[in-house]
Amino acid sequence: QVQLVESGGGLVQAGGSLRLSCAASGRTFSTYGMGWFRQAPGKEREFVSSISWSASSTYYADSVKGRFTISRDNAKNAVYLQMSSLKPEDTAVYYCAADPSGFAHSQTSSFRFWGQGTQVTVSS
Repeated sequence: QVQLVESGGGLVQAGGSLRLSCAASGRTFSTYGMGWFRQAPGKEREFVSSISWSASSTYYADSVKGRFTISRDNAKNAVYLQMSSLKPEDTAVYYCAADPSGFAHSQTSSFRFWGQGTQVTVSS
């Protein structure tokens, strides 16, 4: 069991950077794969990035490769998404999610636990 709370969202200009954090509770956090997803109004939720339980594997959507970096600190029960070179099309609510399987992947249905989301708005 794990509970997730995102933070770090806000308003940023195109080309800028933003760091999202996800704080988790639960002793099993270190065994879970973790992911970031996003959803814009009128659009379906889409995969952004994921990281395996040991951080040995990471996975990124093509749209964010080279711009976003996912990381985790199991000692702090936290996962992060460092976003750089932000574009207006990155505007969305960003969600943190946990997958008990421990793998890094893009399959939304495998992520069992979800945070409440944090808004990221990129202006041009």
